[in-house]
Amino acid sequence: MIQSRAPRGVRRLAAAAAATLVLAAGLLTVTATSSAAVVSGPVIDQNFADPDVMKVGRTYYAYATNSDGRNIKWATSTDLVTWTVQESDALPALGAWADPDWSFPPGGPGDHGVWAPEVFATGPRSYVMWYTAHDRASGKQCIGAATATAPGGPFVPRDTALVCTPEIGGAIDASSFAENGRRYILWKNDGNCCAQDTWLRLQQVSADGLRRTGAETELIKQSKPFEGILVEAPTLWKHGGTYVLFYSANFFGDGSYVSSYATSDRLRGPYTKAASPLMTTDAFGGTVRGPGGQDIVTGPDGRDRIVFHGWNTGFTYRAMYSQRLDWQGSRPIVEGAKIRYEAEDAAFTRANARYAAGGASNGVVVGGIDFADSRVTFTVYVPRAGSYRLSTRYANGSDAGAASHTLLVNGAAAGTVDYPVTGWDNWQVSERAVTLKAGTNTIAYGKGANFAEIDAIDVA
Repeated sequence: MIQSRAPRGVRRLAAAAAATLVLAAGLLTVTATSSAAVVSGPVIDQNFADPDVMKVGRTYYAYATNSDGRNIKWATSTDLVTWTVQESDALPALGAWADPDWSFPPGGPGDHGVWAPEVFATGPRSYVMWYTAHDRASGKQCIGAATATAPGGPFVPRDTALVCTPEIGGAIDASSFAENGRRYILWKNDGNCCAQDTWLRLQQVSADGLRRTGAETELIKQSKPFEGILVEAPTLWKHGGTYVLFYSANFFGDGSYVSSYATSDRLRGPYTKAASPLMTTDAFGGTVRGPGGQDIVTGPDGRDRIVFHGWNTGFTYRAMYSQRLDWQGSRPIVEGAKIRYEAEDAAFTRANARYAAGGASNGVVVGGIDFADSRVTFTVYVPRAGSYRLSTRYANGSDAGAASHTLLVNGAAAGTVDYPVTGWDNWQVSERAVTLKAGTNTIAYGKGANFAEIDAIDVA
């Protein structure tokens, strides 16, 4: 995707602010209170799943999975915060290859399998939409293309599918990436429909975005416990010299859905996955449920933002959120989401890693912090100075009772982290506040009372 528009796709949480809905002139205008440090609530508080965002001039256009009788919903904004949801359908008709009457029960009433649109410009009055729909011939999901002369459409579909691979479960979730005058399509083979692996794939397309060319490359597949049986919804973004592949994983229909990322110094990989997901229900303290379907866009202030969906409290629709996206080198940081640091990735002396730890977040923990010179030192990054919530995931099986670790923040004594008795491998969280400076900080744990192991820490 060209960097002027998004390819497809941290502070303590405050109470979510309610969005104000104003119905006027047949348009639904959604206004959400903006905050630089918290999740203030959805910016479109209605069904607007799998959002894709494109900027044309000073206007942002967002497109979403089918709902409310429309194949593709769309909305406009000038600031990524206040959105006007349009009444019209951006894609009034599907290609001849697609079945408009097919129903997808897990998606809820009215879900006809028209999913995850991706829209990009190929000229001043030339726009292409990629969309997922149900293929009449194979009975699987495939990706089609449509064209329009305006960002809001109506987009006119092509008669044949662009990507249709029923032998590997079908194809869904197209996204676009462009650099050096070349455009690429990313997508997922829908293997979870039929007990196959789910790969995120990349292939070059023609300049008009209507034909695949060149070699196809498999980038990543499901491999981590938090991903469940699938990865999907690829979004490729280049930050500095690093390619950052954002993706969603696990089951979309509940709070287990997550977003994560992988990085590479080459377009076609190999890509290295992050140890922990980027956005989860827990990372947002439960205020956003099942965050996924993400897209990245540069805001009017020149700063990156991540746009994504999350379920409402009753799990009846997926609203759209927009949060600031900061960077620690090539590591993305979503404002309002806890940043997890695994203990085994910390620097530790006179302590040891223990593998195959039952229930640990990544299967490895650090213990043996039993000596005066024992240290487990985490290097953490925060975009702004201030008070942060430090959550330590621990287990304390000491026979003598409560345990603790001494704490050093940037080399200065900062009291202790205290652990009630839990038993070994019964991981609980101890929380306390710490004051951090903008940028890189060190948080070091040392010998305190009795004995405890550390699984990971979260900073928010």
